[in-house]
Amino acid sequence: MIDKELLEILACPSCKGDVKLENKKIVCKKCGKKYPLRGETPVMLIDEAEDK
Repeated sequence: MIDKELLEILACPSCKGDVKLENKKIVCKKCGKKYPLRGETPVMLIDEAEDK
């Protein structure tokens, strides 16, 4: 899975909010966008995100 230290420095590219790992996706705590993981690599592209 994703390293805890990496999660601490990642931010949502859309709203700059903090993120958390939830069900194998990176989820923004502020706007709720969900970013996929490809293997162990987060894909932090707004075009790839799922809305709430």
